[in-house]
Amino acid sequence: MTVQQPPKYILPVIVLAQFLCTSLWFAGNAVMRPLSQELHLDADFVAHLTSSVQLGFITGTLLFAILAIADRFSPATVFMLSAICAGIFNLGMSITDLQPMQVLLFRFFTGFFLAGIYPVGMKIAADYFQQGLGKSLGFLVGALVVGTAFPHLLSNMLQGVPWRYVLYCTTTLAIIGGVGMWLLVPDGPHRSKPQQFSFGAFAAGFRQPHFRQAALGYFGHMWELYAFWAFVPVMLQYYNSTHPQSKIDVPLFAFVIIASGGLACVVAGYLSQSFGTANIASKALLLSCCCCLVSPLLLQQPSTIALLIFLWLWGLFVIADSPLFSSLVAQHAPAQSKGSALTIVNSIGFAITIVSIQTLHFFSDKLPLTFVYMLLAIGPILGLLALRKRITT
Repeated sequence: MTVQQPPKYILPVIVLAQFLCTSLWFAGNAVMRPLSQELHLDADFVAHLTSSVQLGFITGTLLFAILAIADRFSPATVFMLSAICAGIFNLGMSITDLQPMQVLLFRFFTGFFLAGIYPVGMKIAADYFQQGLGKSLGFLVGALVVGTAFPHLLSNMLQGVPWRYVLYCTTTLAIIGGVGMWLLVPDGPHRSKPQQFSFGAFAAGFRQPHFRQAALGYFGHMWELYAFWAFVPVMLQYYNSTHPQSKIDVPLFAFVIIASGGLACVVAGYLSQSFGTANIASKALLLSCCCCLVSPLLLQQPSTIALLIFLWLWGLFVIADSPLFSSLVAQHAPAQSKGSALTIVNSIGFAITIVSIQTLHFFSDKLPLTFVYMLLAIGPILGLLALRKRITT
């Protein structure tokens, strides 16, 4: 029987909507400096800001899964409503005279509704592309990466304009992305029936060696990923402050370093088709681990160009394995409870990002800052140990 191919516009629309909506993720980080000056916040508040988004995302992901929201209702409708709600809470940060706790609450609820965007976007893609899903996930994670970096570019483009316009723009883009998904992407032909959520599904899956390896590799990857993204502007600002001759445009190069990972996701997806998903994922994890370990040398040396090239390469390696680990976890999750197992793996992974971000924050005034980022190697090392026996793919 011939499998009907989805219209060619479907994947580009999903990817574009994912990009537009995930621009909300680091919108707070992109305006952190002027926001801190206006509200007299501690410079280290960036760690709490990022962690609050992650905590909101974890909470939202679990609640959406327990209630089977994306299964019981049209995923495109869930995506649109989540984009609108996330955008509204993103705008909340533009209110004058906020208290620090209010800022964190607005970021928490932005993260909460991002749970109806990023995972639901992946589900929409899976409802259309059972064949070649790994390659589709490469494009989707790539869209997440570029969307995450985009507020930094907006901050650069809007220099001289009040910082709140970054929030206005990202909210507008998110609403456009959500409405576009709702108008142009109907329910896919492979949309599955709701599964009953079970916390025991993860434990059952974790007893299977290949699923356990894939999950541990993903956890190691997540320890490094969001902490690196959150602290890229901090690294660049630190380098400017310690090298008077350096005049790095922090928002612009933060965007370039983070966004370049989108291309790495796509390339890794294609390479995995020829050389194996687990093989490419392991190599990317190893390379990003090496970047963590040598970071003190690059953050102290005098060449600005060498530093930027190093951070650009780190930005490539740190995310290249993300769609591959997602594919491995999905491939080896228990068939009868795949949705629950994937949700819990995803939630644990994002919980780990909070721990790693707060760990960097804790040690940032106890160790020389150039050595702090070596701590990011802990996750990749543990992930590589878990992957020492190759997963079959």
